[in-house]
Amino acid sequence: MKLYEMTAELLDECGKCRPRHARMREEEREPDFFGEVKPYADRVHQLISDWVKLSVEWIRQERPKHVREPQIENAAEMMTQFVVQSFYPKTGKKRFYDSIQSAEYLLKTMMAAMEEGTDGAEQTKDHQ
Repeated sequence: MKLYEMTAELLDECGKCRPRHARMREEEREPDFFGEVKPYADRVHQLISDWVKLSVEWIRQERPKHVREPQIENAAEMMTQFVVQSFYPKTGKKRFYDSIQSAEYLLKTMMAAMEEGTDGAEQTKDHQ
């Protein structure tokens, strides 16, 4: 999968976390960890891991103006956590929502940088 597509998919995942969390709060139920949470989280965590590798490669090649490696690592850590937390009604809203907003900002910034048409972004986008 291309870096741009992975970034867009992660942005979409961020968007799914808020309503999932709200729904779990409304239903006031604990999810089935092995039936619901783990399979979903495993898939997203693999996507995050692959995204980090391609993102770091892209940053080292292209040196985008507003994206740095520590931001990638931080966003990956936040996404890994809030994807799982979105299934649990007892997750506090403020930090949860702030983490999602921060990750979304970075993902949108990356997509904008790639859309500017730098050669390296195109190469990395085609990288499997």
